[in-house]
Amino acid sequence: MSYEHIEPPESGSKITLADEESGELDVPQNPVIPIIHGDGIGKDVGPAAQDVLTAAAEATGRDVSWMEVYAGETAREKYDENLPEETVDAIREHRVAIKGPLTTPVAPASGR
Repeated sequence: MSYEHIEPPESGSKITLADEESGELDVPQNPVIPIIHGDGIGKDVGPAAQDVLTAAAEATGRDVSWMEVYAGETAREKYDENLPEETVDAIREHRVAIKGPLTTPVAPASGR
């Protein structure tokens, strides 16, 4: 699948569904995992979590290929919306994703 704003990694394989009934996943040695770094503190927490999970995967003989996808502030900058369909499609296609904290847009106060 090609994306407008998402750059898939050069290596890695998709996580697939091994058994639909049980929901068991088939995780390859080098899975592609979408990551939303997040907003505010998420800009620090997301990459730190990515480093920890990469080290944990390497300790089990696996290697993670990360694919940054967008939601929240970064999505508004790139797509002019909080959760673009491209992000949802990428997560659906790769089955597993991680996200950092996101800001919650506040609606304007009603005229009470």
